[in-house]
Amino acid sequence: MTTALTKVRVLDLSRQLPGPFCAMMLGDLGADVLTIAAPNDPLGVGIPLLARNKRHMTLNLKSEAGRAVFAKLVAGADVILEGFRPGVTAKLGIDYPSLAAKHPHVIYCSISGYGQDGPYRDKVGHDLNYIGYAGVAGVTGVAAGPPIIPGVQIADIGGGTLMAVIGILAALLARDHTGRGQLVDIAMLDGAFTWNVFHVLMHLIGQSTARGATRLTGRYACYAIYETADGKYVTVGALEGHFWQNLCEHFGRPDLIPLQFAEGEDRERAFAFFRDAFKRKTRDQWVRELESVDICFGPVNDVGEALEDPQLRARGMVLEEEHPQYGRVRTLGSPIKLSDTPPTMRRPPHVFGQHTDEVLSELGYDAAAIGALRTEGAV
Repeated sequence: MTTALTKVRVLDLSRQLPGPFCAMMLGDLGADVLTIAAPNDPLGVGIPLLARNKRHMTLNLKSEAGRAVFAKLVAGADVILEGFRPGVTAKLGIDYPSLAAKHPHVIYCSISGYGQDGPYRDKVGHDLNYIGYAGVAGVTGVAAGPPIIPGVQIADIGGGTLMAVIGILAALLARDHTGRGQLVDIAMLDGAFTWNVFHVLMHLIGQSTARGATRLTGRYACYAIYETADGKYVTVGALEGHFWQNLCEHFGRPDLIPLQFAEGEDRERAFAFFRDAFKRKTRDQWVRELESVDICFGPVNDVGEALEDPQLRARGMVLEEEHPQYGRVRTLGSPIKLSDTPPTMRRPPHVFGQHTDEVLSELGYDAAAIGALRTEGAV
């Protein structure tokens, strides 16, 4: 089967979550991904769930022999992906300017917390720090309550992984026109800030962005989460007038229709009714009852329930694969659906250093040369 990124070769030097997830998405789309880790790197495999559609080799980039191997790999690569702190690759002599001077075709993607320049360039951080700077944490939580930590890594995945995938694909397209690669500089702070677009726009037009005080953060009864009789929860997203009308009429309260965006006592009256009403039945009873009603409604699933969700399964978002260490496991499918060149699962997850000898052989090293590289700690 033809894939979208057939013949695209990616060297993945990244760790943690954003880079390996990016590399997996490129691999799902058909890229030949080679993950490279130091021989004794405790994070060398990273997250097993993200190890599919990749090969894995060990390589000591601090050694002269290791860098010589890497130079051969770069000559045949299209994309280099790294997630080191700014300045680390320059010390190793594998930064973008150094490699582009000899290999102008190479696309070099750097994922970092704050980017390759600016006053925060050398700061360390994690997802929580980035969403704090970006104003995302500031709008997350209930009115008059403290900021809360979101349940997913918005900056890591939304600001890092996805922006890197987009940047790499754009650079590959640009290279078709120019013949040249380029640096793709991805900062997770930048990405998280763009995810905050709704509240940024509200602020710029002079509207309040206080926590829990906007239409999309729980200020009104039409867009809220409600507890049910069994202590579980459901979501209501009846922002449009006709959905709100359908909801109110189903519950026998047409008098609440004019109160959709009311303030003060009227707003609290609408909230009080629905909070009480949803506690009269269990979550699953409400799901069955409201399934045929034309409103924006659904359950709050836990992760196990999401894995069993019939819509996610019908869309191929829950797959099974053979893992060399854990046997047959469930994993995430690809969210990108392409009619002619769909993502595929061509390689099971790798183990640490699994393809080192294979890759070196492809580069022309014989058994004796590979043994010598191992002896001197280059691989």
